[in-house]
Amino acid sequence: MPFILKKYEAIKEKKLSLFLLQNLKIDHKLAQRIASKGRIFDENMNTIAPNDTIPTDYIYMAVFEGVSRGLKPLLEFEDFAIFDKPTHLMVHPISKSTPYSLLDEIRFHFGEDANLIHRIDAETSGLIIVGKNKKSEIELKEMFQEKKYHKSYLAIVEGHIKEEMEINKGLDREGLAIGVRMKICDDGKESLTVIKPISYNKEKDLTLIEALPLTGRQHQIRVHLYSENHRILGDPIYGIDDENAENYLNKTLSDEDRFDITKSHRLWLHANYLEFTYKDVTYKVFSKNLDIFNEFYN
Repeated sequence: MPFILKKYEAIKEKKLSLFLLQNLKIDHKLAQRIASKGRIFDENMNTIAPNDTIPTDYIYMAVFEGVSRGLKPLLEFEDFAIFDKPTHLMVHPISKSTPYSLLDEIRFHFGEDANLIHRIDAETSGLIIVGKNKKSEIELKEMFQEKKYHKSYLAIVEGHIKEEMEINKGLDREGLAIGVRMKICDDGKESLTVIKPISYNKEKDLTLIEALPLTGRQHQIRVHLYSENHRILGDPIYGIDDENAENYLNKTLSDEDRFDITKSHRLWLHANYLEFTYKDVTYKVFSKNLDIFNEFYN
């Protein structure tokens, strides 16, 4: 389990935020974040807010300790690293009961100060940048926010795409009881994706494409391709009925049903290339985990 309870001898009646800062030497912002998320408890397992005084002689803190399942970074530099994430792996825990995520590996390899710079969906495989310290995290996140990078994906889609095309359609959230699904919307957020066909498998009626998201909206590539009648192979949210989409998001869709409905055990979308400049050095990184090609041609 990524979250464990740690017991600390406390100073009774001292303000919690001061105790964390002065006695446990926890950075003020980190201490505020941990406490405000309800992860600090007294001996009776009652949560303690940052401005509360400590009511007991001991406190308990739910802390994230990364565990490894053998995933190692693809590349490592002084300030950052790059992972080649497999499919079906969440990048971040969604609750205290999440058994394993990419953040486990990040903290296992690089410690508490390491963090994700950007995210991709659990089912999307491929490249993820990780800041190894707070300073590099801030600088690299600013780079992403300012769109000072180039990113491209590989995908296997249904049907034959013969020529390069631009998909320029606004996106907005679609209401579901559980989870998130996006929809094409005239007054939605501006979204632009360039699609380049690479190869066509006539027998399977599938096209291997490169997708370049020139904007970074959630599920952008998936929704744009589906809107052009080229659903990504294995997509368990787009191109299927609402009931099964919600069953998938609610984790009640069996692997067998998912395969029958989507024609695959995974979403065939892969973050294949990243290019960015950090401290005046330009990095151009290709994924080495290209089993996507084997599945396409076999």
